[in-house]
Amino acid sequence: MNEPRTYHNPVQRGFFPDPSVIRVGDDYYMVNSSFQYFPAIPISHSRDMVHWHIIGHAITNPEWLDISDIRDSHGIWAPDIEYVDGKYYVYVTLRLNADGKRDNNVMRRQLVMVSDKPEGPYSKPVCLEVDDIDPSLFVDDDGSRYMIIAKAAQAVPLTADGLAVAGPAKTAWEGTGERCSEGPHIMKKDGYYYAIVAEGGTGYGHGINVGRSKNFYGPYECSPYNPVMRQKDPAAPIQRAGHGKLVQDQNGQWWCYYLCGRPNQGNYTTVGRESALDPVQWTEDGWFTVNEGKGPSLTQAAPDLPECIYERNLFDDFNDTKLNLEWEFVRNPDNGSWSLTERPGFFRIWTRDGQLNEIRAKNTLLRREQELSYVAETKLEFYPDKDGEQAGLSCYYSTATYARCSLCYEGGRKIQLVINRNHGEELIAEVDKVKEAPVYLKVVVEKLTRTFYYSYDGENWEQVGVLENCIYLCDEGVPDDPKRHTGTLVGIYANNGGCGSRKAADFDYFKYED
Repeated sequence: MNEPRTYHNPVQRGFFPDPSVIRVGDDYYMVNSSFQYFPAIPISHSRDMVHWHIIGHAITNPEWLDISDIRDSHGIWAPDIEYVDGKYYVYVTLRLNADGKRDNNVMRRQLVMVSDKPEGPYSKPVCLEVDDIDPSLFVDDDGSRYMIIAKAAQAVPLTADGLAVAGPAKTAWEGTGERCSEGPHIMKKDGYYYAIVAEGGTGYGHGINVGRSKNFYGPYECSPYNPVMRQKDPAAPIQRAGHGKLVQDQNGQWWCYYLCGRPNQGNYTTVGRESALDPVQWTEDGWFTVNEGKGPSLTQAAPDLPECIYERNLFDDFNDTKLNLEWEFVRNPDNGSWSLTERPGFFRIWTRDGQLNEIRAKNTLLRREQELSYVAETKLEFYPDKDGEQAGLSCYYSTATYARCSLCYEGGRKIQLVINRNHGEELIAEVDKVKEAPVYLKVVVEKLTRTFYYSYDGENWEQVGVLENCIYLCDEGVPDDPKRHTGTLVGIYANNGGCGSRKAADFDYFKYED
C-alpha cells in the first residue's frame, strides 16, 4: 500500500496571520491580515488544503483605502471570508491611529467588500461604525446575518445584504474569561451554535477556546476540552498557536486553520505569524478537539485530496506590465514615482522625500520572508550624485526596525550597510569608490545572521558586512516598541535622503531562494 502523504506546518508560510478559510466546491480560499501593507488583504487559493498561492487582494485601489499615514502594525486586521448566495464577502477591521483616550476618538471601524469572484475585483469598501476588532460573518438557518466581533463573541445584527448594521451588539458568548479574547467565529452544526474564540493573547500563551449553545444568544457552556488548541511545550518548533476557523472538506472531514509562529534561535518569530492546519475530531458528546488536543503538529497526514502544487513566484524579471502578486508596498504607493513601463524590463523607482524610518516613505516594494534562512538578490542601475540619494536592498520589519544595503552618494558613490533597531539609523559597514556601473546586491540569511554582498557581474561577490543576532527584525525583539504584529519582508526601495532630488533607480530583477 502507498504511504499516506504528509505535510509540514505551517502550510501558508511567512507573514500570513489570522487565517480565515472557506471551501467552495473543490476550491479553498484564505484571507489574512495585511496591516500597513498594500494592496490589502491577500486572497490565496488551494485545491488540496496544503499548497497555497495568492490569486488577488480584496483592496487594490489605493483611493479606496488610505493608509498612507497609518502607524506600523495598524491598518488591516483579521479579515474573514464567506461565500453566501453566490457572492464572496470579506469583513475586516481597519485599525486607525487613535488611542481611544478622548471622547469620539474612534480606534477601529469595520470594512465590508463583496465580489462575484474569489480573486476579485471586490466592491468599494463599505464602512460599518463598530469600534471593535476581528469581524466574521455568520448566517443563520433563517438567513439572518450577524457580524461576530470581539470582545469574545459579540453579535451585531446586519441587514439582509450584510452591508449595514441593523441593531445593537449583544453578547452571544462571553468567552472563558482568559485575557485578550479575539478572532471570534460562530458556526452551527447538529443543532448547536459553536462559538470559537482566540484567547490568551497573540503571543506565547495564545490558544483557541470553544463554547456551545442550543440558542444563538446562549447561555453557552464551555467545552471540557478547552483549550482545543494551545502550544504547551515551550521548546516546540511551532508556538503562538491560536485564532482559528473550522472548515469541512469534500470527504466530510473537519479541519482547523489557525495562526502560529516559528521561533528563530529563541522566541523570535522573524518571518511573522503564519497559517497552520490540523485535523479536527468530533467527540461522541458533540464537542470537537483539534489534533486530539496535542497542540500544533509539525508533520501531519494530508487531507485525502488530489495533490495540487503551484509554481512559486521566486524570480521577477520585471518584464510584465504588472507586479506579481507576492509584492507588497509599505502603505499606499505613490503611482507617480514608480513604473514598469518607463524602462521596459526594469522596475523603476524615482527617489523622493521620506526615508525608511518615516511613515511618509513611499515605494518600498517587498515580499514576505517565508523561511528562517534564504537568499535574495537584485541588480540595480542607479547613479546618485547628491548626498542622501540611495537605492538598494532592505530586510524590513517597520519604520523602526530594518536593515538596508544601499548604493548611495555620501561625498562619493558608496555602498552602505545600515540598521535601525528602534534607536535611529546606525552605519555598520561601508564600501568606498564604487564603480559607475550596474551593481548587484545580495543578502544571505541564516537564521538570525544576515550577510550582505555586492558584485559588478553577478558572479564574483564581495562582502559588505555581517549582521549578527538580528532579533530586532521580529515581533518580540524590541521590547520598547509594544505594537508589533507583522513579520520581516525583503525587497527594494529608493529615496533621496532628504536632498529633494528625483532620480531614477532601475532594478533589473529580484530573486528569492529558500
